[in-house]
Amino acid sequence: MTHLLFSYGTLQLAAVQEATFGRRMPVRRALLPGYVLDTVAITDPHVVELSGSAEHPFARATGNPSDLVEGVVLELTDDDLAAADRYEVDDYARIAVRLTSGETAWLYVDAAGAGASACADPS
Repeated sequence: MTHLLFSYGTLQLAAVQEATFGRRMPVRRALLPGYVLDTVAITDPHVVELSGSAEHPFARATGNPSDLVEGVVLELTDDDLAAADRYEVDDYARIAVRLTSGETAWLYVDAAGAGASACADPS
C-alpha cells in the first residue's frame, strides 16, 4: 500500500531520509491549510544526532483555513511508514489531514495535543 506523508520538518533532510528509509525519497511541494508551525524539544539522542537539532517543528491546528504550512509530500510503503513512526518517537503522533491539493496525507503533530484522532486510517 502507498501512503502519503506531509513533511514540514526534518524528514525533508537527505541525511534523515537516508538513515530512516535507507534512501533519498522523491518529494513534491504541498501546502497544509489550517495549521501553523511551533517547536517542540526533542530528547531522543538518535533523532537529535540525525537531525542536528534538539528543537524540531510541529504543526499546530488553528482552524483558520488561511493559515498554511509549506512542506513536501513523500510517497511511502508500509515499511517506510513504520520507519517514519520509529523516527518520530513519542513526541509526535500521526494523524490524517487534507492538503490544499485535496489529497489526504499523514501528518506528525505534537503528541500532547493530538487527541483521539492519532493514527486514524486516512483511507
